[in-house]
Amino acid sequence: MTPGAPWTRSLERIRLIGDSAPNHHSLRTAALAELGRVLPFSAFVWPLSDPLTATGMSPIARIPCPEELPLLIRLKYLTLAGRWTQLAISPSPVTTLLRETAGNPSRSLIWDGLMKRYGVTDVLFAVLADKQGCWGWLDLWRTDPDDPFTVDEVGYVAAVVHEVTPALRWSIARQFLRDVAGGPHPVGHEVIRARESDAGGGPRPDLPPQAVLTLDAHMSVVGGTASVEEWLGLLQAGPRPFERVPAEVLNVAAQLLAREAGVDHHPASARVHIGSGQWAILQASRIDSTGKAAIPPLAVTIQACPPEARLDMFARSFGLTTRQRELLELAASGADTNAMAAALGIGAYTVQDQFKQIFDTCGVHSRATLLALAMGTAQ
Repeated sequence: MTPGAPWTRSLERIRLIGDSAPNHHSLRTAALAELGRVLPFSAFVWPLSDPLTATGMSPIARIPCPEELPLLIRLKYLTLAGRWTQLAISPSPVTTLLRETAGNPSRSLIWDGLMKRYGVTDVLFAVLADKQGCWGWLDLWRTDPDDPFTVDEVGYVAAVVHEVTPALRWSIARQFLRDVAGGPHPVGHEVIRARESDAGGGPRPDLPPQAVLTLDAHMSVVGGTASVEEWLGLLQAGPRPFERVPAEVLNVAAQLLAREAGVDHHPASARVHIGSGQWAILQASRIDSTGKAAIPPLAVTIQACPPEARLDMFARSFGLTTRQRELLELAASGADTNAMAAALGIGAYTVQDQFKQIFDTCGVHSRATLLALAMGTAQ
């Protein structure tokens, strides 16, 4: 499709999708369908990401190689060309494989190690980021006989990203407010589904105790503690044959490999919504070993998200200003209005005015309700 009125109408439909989608899965699904009306692609991967660490979570995807998912994720994190963390700080949020490799895709680790075997000829990389952090990325694959992505197509997707990013961030914020209606909808035959708990459900009991999964050099799970099974029921499973491996486990493990390789400096962790306003945090590390293994195994811990990490996610997803975030943190510590004013060198009326703005942004009417949502104590 050539630029012009059809693309303008498409962007109008994207805006409507952003305004009306009830949750991030519906938003991504509808946006992908609209993208497919405008430009062809053979496969896609669209995860969310922790805005602080840029580590992937809750992916939806249609890929020709689900049986090679650990390899795909590992190579994605180890590849610099088109990496979402680099796009997030570049002038444009969108680029292509051929542009990043100067027309020689063999310079890309993920293409040379996997994509070329599936006939991939070009990939469009897009990142959804704002001043609050990185909220996800989108990869669109083209295979023979598709032409490479054009400059105009890159521009169109950049405009889509501009429209979708604030809607995506707000969809994360809504997870703190209430359960969101509507379940996951498959997109294509091989799809990594968003977890059912993103669609709502009744209140959950206390979360399981911390679990630890151990992975080998190929990111295959080789062991786990007793509470792993309970967490597997709360986290998103991968596609066949990796139903027993939460997608987030592979992502945080791959981010640790990227850190070790010097590709990226972000922490190997991700905060994940698991329904009913509750959040988990996954973190990857190396197991200290005095054994004979040349490379110590990876360990991924899964546990309830601690209050300070949850508070950070709340502030970022609602787009609070630096001053508003400072006030929220002081309120969480138990400070009253006068103590907050003294700590920040502002007047008590300014504190109250700032909280009114926070209430409007977050859809609450009191500090007690605000803190209950932010800290996870709301009933």
